Amino acid sequence: MGIEIERKFLVTGDEWRHGAVGTPYRQGYLLADRECTVRVRTAGTRGYLTVKGAGTGLCRPEFEYQIPLVDAEEMLATLCQGSVVEKVRYRLDFAGHLWEIDEFGGDNRGLLLAEIELHHEDQPFARPPWVGREVTGVSRYHNAFLSRQPYRTWPEQDR
Repeated sequence: MGIEIERKFLVTGDEWRHGAVGTPYRQGYLLADRECTVRVRTAGTRGYLTVKGAGTGLCRPEFEYQIPLVDAEEMLATLCQGSVVEKVRYRLDFAGHLWEIDEFGGDNRGLLLAEIELHHEDQPFARPPWVGREVTGVSRYHNAFLSRQPYRTWPEQDR
């Protein structure tokens, strides 16, 4: 079984952009509830189907499978609940850890999130200067939530 352990943060400033090259992502949800999410995603020229279970702490079971791009695109067009989440994902190394920065587009334009995947929950890591408030566990920043209630619809005080 795959286990995902990640922490999520808001991004501040543009320092991270220097030399960053991104990949366009589109993703939608076939199922999204507290116990299980089933996501279909395109990442550049690849398609993926991902199943995530309910978590405890920072850990949650995750299974991801590459699928034909044409299948992923068809699922995004016909089977997803809510809207398709569009973003560009940038991967950056900082102090020996891989950070992923998601710059959202479409109905979620203006939202920038950084994630780091860890090997265990209490693993130490250095925070880059462009990492702001931690939003790990704040459900409104989950992509499944953003597909149903896009960032542009949030009141200003909730951003």
